[in-house]
Amino acid sequence: MVIPMPDGIFEGLNDEQVQAVACVSGPVVILAGAGSGKTTTVTRRIAHQVAGGTHRPERILAVTFTDKAAKEMGSRLAVLGFPGVRVKTFHAEALAQYRALSGRSDEILPSKTPILMPLTQRLPMPHRFVSVRDIAAEIEWARNRRIAPEAYREAIGDRVPPIPVDLMAGVYGSYERRKRERGLMDFEDLLDRTLDLIEGSDAAAASIRDRYEAFSVDEYQDVNLLQQGLLDAWIGGRRDLCVVGDDYQSIFGFTGATPRYLVEFATRYPGCRVVNLRVNYRSTPEVLAIANRLAVRLAPAGDPPRQLVAAAANEGPAPTLRSFATGADEVDWIAGETRRLHDGGSPWEEIAVLYRINGRSEPLEQELARHRIPYQVAGAAFLRRPAARAVLSALRRATGEVAEAVEAVVGRMGYRPGAEASGDEATRQADLGRLLDLAHEYPGNGGIAGFVADLVRRFAPEEEGRGVQILTYHRSKGKEFDAVFLPRLEERELPFALAKSPEEQAEERRLLYVGITRARRHLFLSWAATRDDGPRRRLAPSPFLNEIKPPASTVPRAATPVRPGGAGASSPLLVALKEWRRDEAKERSLPAYVIFHDRTLVDIAGRRPTTIPELLHVSGVGPAKVANYGEAVLAIVKAHQAGA
Repeated sequence: MVIPMPDGIFEGLNDEQVQAVACVSGPVVILAGAGSGKTTTVTRRIAHQVAGGTHRPERILAVTFTDKAAKEMGSRLAVLGFPGVRVKTFHAEALAQYRALSGRSDEILPSKTPILMPLTQRLPMPHRFVSVRDIAAEIEWARNRRIAPEAYREAIGDRVPPIPVDLMAGVYGSYERRKRERGLMDFEDLLDRTLDLIEGSDAAAASIRDRYEAFSVDEYQDVNLLQQGLLDAWIGGRRDLCVVGDDYQSIFGFTGATPRYLVEFATRYPGCRVVNLRVNYRSTPEVLAIANRLAVRLAPAGDPPRQLVAAAANEGPAPTLRSFATGADEVDWIAGETRRLHDGGSPWEEIAVLYRINGRSEPLEQELARHRIPYQVAGAAFLRRPAARAVLSALRRATGEVAEAVEAVVGRMGYRPGAEASGDEATRQADLGRLLDLAHEYPGNGGIAGFVADLVRRFAPEEEGRGVQILTYHRSKGKEFDAVFLPRLEERELPFALAKSPEEQAEERRLLYVGITRARRHLFLSWAATRDDGPRRRLAPSPFLNEIKPPASTVPRAATPVRPGGAGASSPLLVALKEWRRDEAKERSLPAYVIFHDRTLVDIAGRRPTTIPELLHVSGVGPAKVANYGEAVLAIVKAHQAGA
């Protein structure tokens, strides 16, 4: 029976949300699908608990994972008229409890970098260039599972650490030792020591349990072992707990998070109330149809898949699935589509392109810059990332030919062509390789200083805080956009090459699900047969595409974008240009890409320049290229125009 409440608590809720809000006593698990109004439901339920007299506001603890989410929940409760509820992150609440129970005010490390940096700089080559963030993340993975340094080697199993296991175990042990010697705590220590205080003292446990009698945990699919242990200590065997989450969106396994606690909640709390929020207020039915196809493989074994239902029946455009001959064709198409969407009324900031790792943004940055389309890169644009900054800094002291200088610099920095890596190291390796490619493409007439200036010019239109948003799948969690592009849907990219185990493969599938469900109206999925920004090989489409494709008759096959002038990736003009380049490279004993990059030839075939000034407007063509090859290229273009 629902007690009459003040206006606003049940206003505008759908039937499933009403069920969740009406459950004022636990245990309750709310399975909140993407875009289903999760925050509204959680805050209204807490408001109902207070307004109905089930719990006093100061006896409720609501926990989430970010300060931003905590502030949002707190402000919504204040608007509803219930500002006294305590809403904190796990770490903020643990810090308050630790200081109250221990009487100490130990210094908390805001980052592991000050201790880890000297340790990583002593690693043997090439490991000393591995990202400190990757090393820190590996330590956090172990700490969140309560794995001590001496147990790390045996506990790691098939997991691939950022550096060899023995080196990683050594760095981990040294980090813990130096931290203790300096009397410092990190965030894992904070949770661990707070848990020890509560478990080690009946009085400490009673003080926490006397203060809080009802708990709500948001984003419960992202809880790790350490956080779950602390939550269990707070609850102390009671049952007034509400957890909210979506195991289909659990994508932070690299931190130690696991959806297992959410999936097994009903087993651990027999008789709990389970509410499934299926109505999606974000996306069109067409977008949700793609997400629901993927959901068939997201459900735990034996469970039926949870299908999202659009709140409004308004039809939207059909999602686009496209394949391309080359990655250059793909990014050209994305640039053209973003311009079309913007001209049709979509703000630049409402258009997003998602990638598996940051290191994949460079080709798109360059293409958007060439088209004068503003963009912003979450987590730093290409020239602001560590590899590019380090290379450009080293080049200021370098001399000699551009390609040779860059080869020497990236070699010193541990570039390993074709190497498999994860995390920030995967981005660093990709960026080093791309800088080397760009150096080989550079005509050379401006020397090293000219090369650096050329890089700045090619990427200059990126503007902070505005433009098309380029970000990883992980960074897109919790966001939504009018239009979403999901390029590079290829094997070894998504799922990522290092995702070997069934659990890792499942998380990669969930990443794609998160990406799809970010889109409100427009969704574009694409893949390419070959790429220039990595080892040259034929690429296979992602196996996940077989799970989401509609009937084959509706999927465009081998789509090739057309540039201005009507030349596609397989046009006779482009074929002739590539044949000329092959012969020229053979005669000069040069790699073909040193003469002209594939992307440059595609651009020439599209623009069909007939004069030297027109040719100089093509990206990748400078005075030196024109001097060496300009007349030959223009002759080929004119011959094909005459025969057209």
